[in-house]
Amino acid sequence: MKLYKFLTPVLTTFALIAGSCSDSYMEELNTDPSKANSIDPNAQLTTAQLQTYGDLGMVEIYRNYHYAFAQQLMGCWNTTNYGGRHTVDNNEMCRIWTSLYPSAIKNLADGIYRSEEAGQTNINAALRIYRVYMMSLITDVYGDAPFSEAGMGYIAEKYNPRYDTQEEIYASFFTELKDAADAMSLSGDKITGDVIYNGDVTKWRKLANSLRLRFAMRISDVDPQKARQEFEDAISDMGNIFTGSEDDALIKYIEVAFSFGQDSYSDYRGNALSKLLFGNDPSNNPSYICSTFFNQMYNSGDPRTFIISRFYYDGLMSLTSPDNRIDLTEEILAKGVQMNPRDPGAYSWEPWPTGYDSDIMKEIAETNPSVEVSMARETEPKLANNFLKSDNPGVVITYAEVNFLLAEAILKGWTVPGDAATYYERGIRAAMDFLTDNYGCRKISDDEFATFMGNNGIGYTNEQRKASINTQAWILHFTNPAEAWANVRRSGYPRLKSPANYGFGQFLTGGQEIPVRLSYPVLESSYNKSGYEEALQRMGGSNSWNIPVWWDVD
Repeated sequence: MKLYKFLTPVLTTFALIAGSCSDSYMEELNTDPSKANSIDPNAQLTTAQLQTYGDLGMVEIYRNYHYAFAQQLMGCWNTTNYGGRHTVDNNEMCRIWTSLYPSAIKNLADGIYRSEEAGQTNINAALRIYRVYMMSLITDVYGDAPFSEAGMGYIAEKYNPRYDTQEEIYASFFTELKDAADAMSLSGDKITGDVIYNGDVTKWRKLANSLRLRFAMRISDVDPQKARQEFEDAISDMGNIFTGSEDDALIKYIEVAFSFGQDSYSDYRGNALSKLLFGNDPSNNPSYICSTFFNQMYNSGDPRTFIISRFYYDGLMSLTSPDNRIDLTEEILAKGVQMNPRDPGAYSWEPWPTGYDSDIMKEIAETNPSVEVSMARETEPKLANNFLKSDNPGVVITYAEVNFLLAEAILKGWTVPGDAATYYERGIRAAMDFLTDNYGCRKISDDEFATFMGNNGIGYTNEQRKASINTQAWILHFTNPAEAWANVRRSGYPRLKSPANYGFGQFLTGGQEIPVRLSYPVLESSYNKSGYEEALQRMGGSNSWNIPVWWDVD
């Protein structure tokens, strides 16, 4: 009490002094000079775009699960252990959720709010379009999820956002994309920091409408009337969708050092997925091609077979660059050596590949004492070097995909000008040229293309045509794993095989069926209990990865 009586006049005097200080002085006193006072919405768009493939922690989910579930890659420890053998791992499954919500989604929601207040119509529209795309990555993996209230904690005090149903989310997608495209103006504010279109408003409009095609097709089996309406509305003026490869929505990355230190997780400038496919221990952990993917291309005479896959000896490869790989592909083909792509569920050593007599390796062994070769065993196709560069683009959606979507829409009887076979052929040609234009792959000649098309037409029945279109989309989407897995689930093509069919049933701890979603993060049951439990009730009370999302009815 004595201390209180002593401090009272002192605190009163201090309060009077503090009250007489100028507001500007107190503001300066309470301002952190290392922090920005405001954020440019354009910078928030840049960050979200780069995070899409630049977030090393997030894209791990593609190598661990997506590539395995779509049976495009198999053999390296991560891919086989998690996705190949259906291993339930909550820490791995939650990567998209825990990476995008606190960063990209929050940034985009804040940028939308700021730009709307400032009357910046164009950047506001671009942020809305990209928010829809980023949110599609979340809902297509998990199903019902926060959207309408996501990222609104600071803005609207929505700290426990509602889990919108996927049907509601998709309805919002169509509204947002249409309204955003309509709001853009050539005379409006300039979009800066855009690493996809460099602020080209016309291309952003095309992106919005082309995404509408994708999302309309996605819901075509569960809500065919809505799907048709949205699809036809998006193409009512064909100039509003992609009309050439120059419209491709590709995130531009730069060449950065191959490093897997802590800094790599926050450096979004390079394509982290390409770095990851190179491997953090590349001599022992390269990306092997799954037999489902390899055999489809090889058996159909696809000229991309040995553009995407090669046979390498990696014993001399640097940990920071794939440049020192010894390419044995041409020798293996010339000698007619048995090729051994990895079956679903198999590690690279299951079975240990039979060796062959390699002239190349003998010559290297003569001059390099570190190489001991009796029989070369590099008969497992691996991902080609062209796809392991950090300046590879991040794929959002392409002209090739739009052609496949138009082809399938015609099969459904929707009002689309042209014929399915023509769009199918255009899509394949664009998909092949896409590798040349963006990954430095060799050009596929007109003769090669003509031969391939002569042996791989679209088919006769609608089901054959659907299978052809979506199998080609699956090959196209090799560099877009989120879309590859989503479209396989939606279309049912190509037909995949359970690892159990290859004798790995005893290892499938998460069940023999190929999972059709990923489970919600366990901590959601604590952080957002009401929303989480409501979503589980709609799924029958289980957070199972064998319960399909709303649009997946095949």
